[in-house]
Amino acid sequence: MSETPLDTTLPAQPPLPAFDVQLTPPDLAPWRGGDHGVPGFITRGAAQPGPHVVLVALIHGNEIAGAIVLDRLLRAGFWPRRGQITFGFANLAAFDRFDAAQPTASRFLDEDMNRLWDPAVLDGARRSAELDRARAIRPVIESADILLDLHSMLWPSEALMLCGGTPKGRALAHAIGVPELVIADHGHVSGRRLLDFGRFANAAAMPAAVLVEAGQHWEHATVDVTLAAVAGLVRHLDMAREHPALPPPPADPPATRFAEVTQVVTAATSGFAFTRPFRGGEVVRERGTLIAIDGGTEIRTPHDNCLLVMPSLRPSRGHTAVRLARILAA
Repeated sequence: MSETPLDTTLPAQPPLPAFDVQLTPPDLAPWRGGDHGVPGFITRGAAQPGPHVVLVALIHGNEIAGAIVLDRLLRAGFWPRRGQITFGFANLAAFDRFDAAQPTASRFLDEDMNRLWDPAVLDGARRSAELDRARAIRPVIESADILLDLHSMLWPSEALMLCGGTPKGRALAHAIGVPELVIADHGHVSGRRLLDFGRFANAAAMPAAVLVEAGQHWEHATVDVTLAAVAGLVRHLDMAREHPALPPPPADPPATRFAEVTQVVTAATSGFAFTRPFRGGEVVRERGTLIAIDGGTEIRTPHDNCLLVMPSLRPSRGHTAVRLARILAA
């Protein structure tokens, strides 16, 4: 990066578009009470021993595709053939405020729940709606052998999995197989994600976690990708074979593609602007290509064949604008 006067021909941050909300929020009334003392968390187990898998939706209250999938599986009477599966609806308070007329407004109440998963934060004295809820669900999270965190995206992007920075995360993502693009990264400067919490981020510990970004928030295709990811996980763990609620395994699954984040670009000013509306998963071929201006600072690609991971076309100051990644051999 180098300092340069702002090129005034660059576009400003685009206005927030009108999003097409194709999905209807599910009725979660049957699951709100929970069944093990944690509201919104339902565990179904088999007699045969096996891993404890925790499927988490609604870490962000307006990302409803994951909630639709978990609700569908619960209503269909899905049970594992071995081990336990916990179905978790995390930020119910934010979800309850979801309004299709303003679908971006219910991501959280007080703060992003996916930036709180640091023991120092969880054990501290600070209070917020999301922090209180994270503390309440923490015992379930800490009991997981495998965790699948179900998300979706605001801006256009190829669906992907984030596997954190450990080999076990990468191996788990490869085994799930959907989405086929897997990104290894180390999170955000603004706080630790659920993916990065405790034993999941410890390469020497067995528990592993993967975060699925299944597509744009309110599209039918995002539900399909989410369900396929859950199906890929439970089949990999031999927790299910066939079930009417699960899609069949792909006859010719695509090969997993891996990339590793080499640079996290955090917006330092409120004037951050991309040179054009990039799409997540896009590859910029030449090193040094100008992709954004942040105040008076140029943001250029650090290497050839630079993969753009989830560019946020309207980033707030102090938040991740884009992650830049290098494509790896499988």
